[in-house]
Order: sequence, then structure tokens, then C-alpha cells
Amino acid sequence: MNHRTPAATIGVVGGGQLGRMIGEAAGPLGVEVVVSDPTPDCPAAPVVRDQIVGDFDDEDAIRELAERADVLTFEIELADPDAMARVGEATDTPVHPDPDTLRTIQDKLVQNRALADGDVPVPEFRRVDDADDLRAAGEDLGWPLMLKAREGGYDGRGNRPVEGPKKAEAALAEIGGAALAEELIDFEREVAVMGVVGDSERRAYPVTETIHREEILRESVTPARTDEAVRSRAREVAFDVLELLEGRGVYGIELFETREGGILVNEIAPRPHNSGHWTIEGTVCSQFEQHLRAVLGWPLGSTELRSPAVTANLLGDIDSPEPVELAGSEAILEAAAASLHWYGKREARPLRKMGHVTLVDSVGDEANADGDEGRDTLLSHARELVDATTFE
Repeated sequence: MNHRTPAATIGVVGGGQLGRMIGEAAGPLGVEVVVSDPTPDCPAAPVVRDQIVGDFDDEDAIRELAERADVLTFEIELADPDAMARVGEATDTPVHPDPDTLRTIQDKLVQNRALADGDVPVPEFRRVDDADDLRAAGEDLGWPLMLKAREGGYDGRGNRPVEGPKKAEAALAEIGGAALAEELIDFEREVAVMGVVGDSERRAYPVTETIHREEILRESVTPARTDEAVRSRAREVAFDVLELLEGRGVYGIELFETREGGILVNEIAPRPHNSGHWTIEGTVCSQFEQHLRAVLGWPLGSTELRSPAVTANLLGDIDSPEPVELAGSEAILEAAAASLHWYGKREARPLRKMGHVTLVDSVGDEANADGDEGRDTLLSHARELVDATTFE
């Protein structure tokens, strides 16, 4: 696609914080964004051209979106690949990443089988349809194990460790459907690579260390605090994953670093990802601009690191949903190396991602973040800033 002004219009299924940040990245490129989302005045609405209100599987809404766009994409795995494929064909609107890729990613069993068949390393896994299957998987893989909902889970939701056979029924009831059992990896750390598939090339960002609690991503540290051999292997595996996926765009590839220094694929997101938010301040071309370039078939931007970076998420710290506003952000705004991203959500929910803070080492008021000790300092500062922030 040739670059022109106005450059193009992107239709995005989903208008959450990722859609919002896609919209923010689109402006300087002269790209317009229209989103479809079931929530009126969704987080993306203030920064995009328009919003179509419709569920993620609302084919009429997706068709309206396609009729207004040069290319369709999505920012959430709950998008309906069948509807997007039908609409794309009927309106002659390209869809990226390919709906077949979304179908593969939406079912974790299908995803793991595709990776294993492609010689990409993954934890040992078993299909689970009932409690007997789960108990058999435990005997095979060992207890405890990780139980994952095959469909509908993302950002750590739908995952549950299971301690032993007596917990099988309760665990499956909590998952609420078909599941996948994986061996529970005793990992050294979790890492992630944001990969990019363009029209004729593939690129990858530096390896990020991801820190989870209660299965939710809390912080990321880039470069990952591990040795170069592990970072090199993580990028190698990420490129192997990209070879198996169809369609242009950014892919979040979550990985385990084992105690022995090996790399296993945990999960894949066919979209920009929380573990890549640091790229806005930390790289030459952010994952969001990169996604726009990729789906449009434009030349990809640089993935070069500009500065070591740490990102910490602002999460809903409440017990039940309630309307909130951000408070106590003065410390973030006063910190020279910090950048605040507030997603504009009006309702907080337990552990819901409301925003994030990124710290970089480009202004010299932090320790030397080129080393692990310096990145430790950045991470500690980021946690202090998040702890000082509250919701009212």
C-alpha cells in the first residue's frame, strides 16, 4: 500500500486500551482509526475517528467497520474470526493478522498442537474434557499442574494451578468448560518477545522480563535480567513462532526461561501486548506504530532499544466493580524519567488494568540501567510510584 495523506483508515475490532494506544500512534502517520466495541464511549473513543457500538462477534458492526476501512485488524482475541473472514471477503477488505491465525490462538489446545507440530518447544500438555481426564493428566505430567481454559482466557485469566487429584472437580468447575492441562514449569523467570510480521520481513524487539502475580502481569523489565545466551535463544524461538503464523501484525510471544536456561513458549497473543507497552518510550518505533505499519504493508520501523525501561501496571485494587477516578499521580508526573498512561476506564474491577507507568534511563537521574543492578533500581522506583497512586 502506498503512503498518501490522508494515509489510510484502519478498522479495529475492540476499543480497549490497546485500541486507544493504536489510535495514539496513528495520528503522526496520518492514519485514521475506527473501532467497534460493545461498550459505548470505550477507552479508545476519545483518540480515534469514530466508534461503532457492537459486540466482538456482531457481523453487522464488523461489516460497517470494513466498509469504512482499508484494512481490518483486532486488539482482542474475543473477536470472531469467522465473521471477520466473511466480512473481509464480502467487502474485499484485507484482514490482518489472518483469521486462521486468530482461530489457532483462540483455542490453547490447537495452539499448543500447532507449535509442537512445528518443532517449537512448549510444556508437556494434555487435552482435558472432564475430571477423569484431569486426574489422568496429573498422573502423566505430575502434580501440581496448570489448568487452562481452552477458549476465552487472556492476560492470565482462565488459568488455574491444580494441586492434586482431589481438586479436579472444583478446578474444572472454576474453568467452566473444555480445558488444557500443562506441566507446571519451575521456571527461572518469565520473558516475552514482541515479534512483527511485515509484508516481506520479520523483526523482533529486545527480550523483556515479565513479572506476574496472581497470573496477572504486574511489571516488565527490558532488557530482561538474564544472560545473552538466553536472550538469543528467546529471539530464535520467537522467530520460529512467527514462521507458523499467517498475516501481518505484531505478536506478543510469552515464554518461560527454565532453570537450565532453556526456552518454552507459554502463550501467544496475535496483537500488541501488555508486555510491549515499554516500547512507546523505550524503542525507536513502538509496538503500536509497528502494528499499523505491518497491517498496512508499509516498511517496518526500527525495533532498536533507545533506553532500558521498566513498566508497572496500575491495577484495580478493589473487591468489587465501582466507578473510579485516578488520584495521587503527582509523584509520577514529577518524576523526570516516568511516563503515565491512563486508559480512561470509568469503572475499576478487581485486578483490572487501568493504566501503566514506564520509567526509562535516558535522563540520567537513575542508576546505570545497562546492568541488572540499575534495572533493579528502576523497578523499585516504578513500584514506589504505583504504590503512591490511588483510585477514588
